[in-house]
Amino acid sequence: MTDAIARLAFADGSVFRGRSVGAEGTSAGEAVFNTGMTGYQEVLTDPSYRGQIVTMTYPEIGNYGINPADMESDASRVAGFVMRDCCDVPSNFRSVESLPAFLRRSGIVAIDGVDTRAITRKLRDSGAMNAILSSDAAIADAALVEQARRQPSMAGLDLASDVGTRAAYEWTEPSSAETFGSAIACDPPKREPHVVAIDLGIKRNILRLLRSCGFRVTVVPAATSAAEIRRLKPDGVFISNGPGDPAAVTRTIATVRDLTGDPTPLFGICLGHQILSLAYGASTYKLKFGHRGANHPIKRLSDGAVEIASHNHGFAVDPATLPADVKMSHVNLNDGTCAGIAHVSKPQFSVQYHPEAGPGPADPLYLFRQFASAVAARL
Repeated sequence: MTDAIARLAFADGSVFRGRSVGAEGTSAGEAVFNTGMTGYQEVLTDPSYRGQIVTMTYPEIGNYGINPADMESDASRVAGFVMRDCCDVPSNFRSVESLPAFLRRSGIVAIDGVDTRAITRKLRDSGAMNAILSSDAAIADAALVEQARRQPSMAGLDLASDVGTRAAYEWTEPSSAETFGSAIACDPPKREPHVVAIDLGIKRNILRLLRSCGFRVTVVPAATSAAEIRRLKPDGVFISNGPGDPAAVTRTIATVRDLTGDPTPLFGICLGHQILSLAYGASTYKLKFGHRGANHPIKRLSDGAVEIASHNHGFAVDPATLPADVKMSHVNLNDGTCAGIAHVSKPQFSVQYHPEAGPGPADPLYLFRQFASAVAARL
């Protein structure tokens, strides 16, 4: 590791100095924070973080290194990475390289040695704001701040339409049945069901879990029309997670709106939840600083059960705008925001959080079993 200096400059004029622990260069994005104590590799490779500079609130990051099995996509997706202490020498039998080495080869500008508590409090009090992360000593502080102020807001940005696949493909990687066991086990279907997954930035563990449910999975681009999906003859349709403002993803909203008229079961996660809600005619809004972490409490309204789940989103659904035949099914106990919806008579539902446990607890894995049961009921 070098002792090169990096700086994190915010649109409000504040500048934090620390050690450069990633790639050289300058990167812009929306500054956010994640409260997870583990799962930094999944955070780095989650396409939902595209366009964001992520501050990890847990003080030591990188201690168990990087390994291929925990990649949630084929590359790092964050705009920048901020840590209190980046571990240079990991210790774990699964590790194949250090976090700094991964950041450098992935082209991710990163910084450590900064007060991440102060950054988190800033974002909590003032809200998510644009920032610039740079290792270029030739750029003055004032110039970095001005660059941050010129960056567009995340509101109104369609970042999902081109972050996923450009062509349809079948996901054939083995399932996660051995890992998750009975948590997602369901009765064997009469035949192998076919699920079409709309890729807005889908995570690999979601695909693994869909395979674990016994599905044949076809992944299609975000711009795929309802007619094209119907030609694939799906037994179920999944709408994935992804980055950006959900209201800006107009082509996918139109597709899902068309599909809601069919009897085919629909299941959405995170951005997919927002897309399904918008397809029903509801509205979404930008949260002050979003929900990002692996330990958020969610109440299931059907029976009052509380589950702990991973979150990664900056927008939310306004439940007051849902139509009469769609109900809020889950609520976030931290702030009372809508955490899930379900149609009252059709097998269509979605959740705002990430039930695939990559990273995070396995409490919500039952949602995949619920989807599998809805699909099997129509075979």
